[in-house]
Amino acid sequence: MNNKPNQIAYVAAALYACIIGCSYLFVKLALESAHPVDLLAHRFTISFAAASILVLFGWFRFNIKLKEVMAIVPLVAIYPVLFFTFQTYGMVDTSSSEAGIIQATVPIFTLLMAMYWLKERPGMRQKLSTLLSVAGVAYLFVSKGIHWHSGGFQGNMLILASAISLAGYGVLARKLLRNISATSITYTMTAIGFVFFNGMNIVRHVENGTLGQYFEPFTNMWFVGSILYLGVMASLVSSFLSNYALSKMEASKMSVFNNVSTLVTVTSGIIFLQEQLTLDTMIGGAAIIAGVIGTNWRRAAKPAATNKVSI
Repeated sequence: MNNKPNQIAYVAAALYACIIGCSYLFVKLALESAHPVDLLAHRFTISFAAASILVLFGWFRFNIKLKEVMAIVPLVAIYPVLFFTFQTYGMVDTSSSEAGIIQATVPIFTLLMAMYWLKERPGMRQKLSTLLSVAGVAYLFVSKGIHWHSGGFQGNMLILASAISLAGYGVLARKLLRNISATSITYTMTAIGFVFFNGMNIVRHVENGTLGQYFEPFTNMWFVGSILYLGVMASLVSSFLSNYALSKMEASKMSVFNNVSTLVTVTSGIIFLQEQLTLDTMIGGAAIIAGVIGTNWRRAAKPAATNKVSI
């Protein structure tokens, strides 16, 4: 039996995790000179342009039917639309380090969705570990104050919503990738994201009478560098890597790589943004990560449990 495809899938998942881990840093930098919707629109413009070049030169195979596009639409609504919207607005009021820690809850939500859609039955260790991670998230929110208009609390809630969106994407994409290629799904997601976010941005600028300032953020070189990374690496390349990995491995296994993203995000935030980890953040983060490790410990011993996907 040739394990090379599986090995490549794990490499793809690891690269995806590293790219996403750094993306929070670049989102934070880009938001210093652009509105969140500007960032999303320009991010997917760059991503769609890069993807179209790959398709034009035959480096990206794109072969999809209309009925397959319609099947992908619910996936696109979750990722990239909801995921990137929640992530970008959440980063306005949240440090990249804290966002990365909250994002570590993705495997927990993946497990819960697998219980509902895949009819999996977790053991006692998984249940207790899940409760530990939930307690960690709750502690982070309580430490910020339970007030929606409190910047930190609102930002954390939006990042949590992005984590739930990413978990839903992982479960749903796993089914679609059985019949549609990773490149076709990636290009379709990118194209719809381009149309959706630019449409939203045009409406916003028209309402504010600022349509002439549509490309103004590109006058800032920090924004240009950040948007190139976010558009090419964190949107296009990461989507392809995750779709490829999900075509070869279970969604639950893929979700565990978010722990790598958390490490990269926290480290980059401390080094490049001089972010400080508070005691509350470290306590909540330790509970979340310990819960994630405990939840997936037994799952690694029983990979066959997630082979059947039914949504």
